[in-house]
Amino acid sequence: MAEISAGPSGHGASVVWWRDERKRALLWQILVVAAIAAALWFIASNTIENLRTLGVPLGLDFLEFPAGFAISFSLIPTDLESSIGRLILAGILNTLLATAICIVLSTILGFLIGVLRLSHNYLVSRLATAYVEAIRNVPLLVQLLFWYVAIVKLFPNVRQSINLGDVVFLSNRGIYAPRPVPQDDFSMVLVAVAAGIAIALGVRYWAKRRQEATGKQFPIGVAAVCAILLFPGLVSFILGNPVEWELPALKGFNFQGGIVLQPELATLIIGLSIYTAAFIAEIVRGGILAISHGQTEAAYALGLRPSRTLRLVVVPQSLRIIVPPLTSQYLNIAKNTTLAGAIAYPDIFSIIGTSLNQTGRAVENIAIMMGFFLLVSLVISWFMNWYNRRIALVER
Repeated sequence: MAEISAGPSGHGASVVWWRDERKRALLWQILVVAAIAAALWFIASNTIENLRTLGVPLGLDFLEFPAGFAISFSLIPTDLESSIGRLILAGILNTLLATAICIVLSTILGFLIGVLRLSHNYLVSRLATAYVEAIRNVPLLVQLLFWYVAIVKLFPNVRQSINLGDVVFLSNRGIYAPRPVPQDDFSMVLVAVAAGIAIALGVRYWAKRRQEATGKQFPIGVAAVCAILLFPGLVSFILGNPVEWELPALKGFNFQGGIVLQPELATLIIGLSIYTAAFIAEIVRGGILAISHGQTEAAYALGLRPSRTLRLVVVPQSLRIIVPPLTSQYLNIAKNTTLAGAIAYPDIFSIIGTSLNQTGRAVENIAIMMGFFLLVSLVISWFMNWYNRRIALVER
């Protein structure tokens, strides 16, 4: 069989299609896509048919059904008459709240422990090493249960709560603190905060350009604090402090008014932050060790102190190594919040589980939960990838 045939005019030659690498690659891609589509169609049709056989409807109408159960903590008002959809929304907000706080706290603690592991002080470095090795090798669920028992048993009951100046009260039902109640002119304070942030960003941009041109540094931190805190504070003072504080007060068997930090939320934040910080500490330590010692020696030769060398020379360069694995830890934080049900914190996982048991809509409930965590993971990944591109080394 001839594998090469002459063209119509007898000039040149054409390769048969099964010998053309590009056509073969295109064919294989079409076959793979078709196989995936067929598998998804089979799963979907089989699921729909099984649900029809069992008499289980498929749809999201159950979100309007009354839930019939209450949750202990919610950022939005809920009660026994609330719909399942509203409780799921409350679970989503609870999960996002815990995730955001844990990301911030674990990052700060992880960077601190990672730097302390490299300290020349023997005791400090050994203590940091002991922290990392002890925390990483104990399951997170065990740590959450330990912190929950420790927090609940540590504080007294409501009537014997610890009183901090008649303003903050600590008990086994949570930490009660004053709640700010905005008044009519509070919107002007928010405008002042936004203006302060804009001013801080403008000063940072100007200071960076000034340092590149002249080599002179500007106290950006002090300027940012003044712009973000003092400027809105001055506006609030001029307007007569348009915020009133609602103090918690003991009425009956519990406190009324103010805001409360539930023991379950505190447990999740403490346990998950401490656990993830141990992994972040190792990432930070590895990133710092990857920087050449010549960079540090050059900074010392220029007269920079060790603290400024770490902040201005070592850490900015090590971030290019730290950020990619740090992204994975942030994703783990979001997914590890599903363990909150073990300590009775009403996150989306526990609320979806209750909804599934009540309605029997397994497909829809699981799809909602999977879609939520997928969306959160994609947002975190997108932001960290954007930040990684911003700090990447640009060759000239």
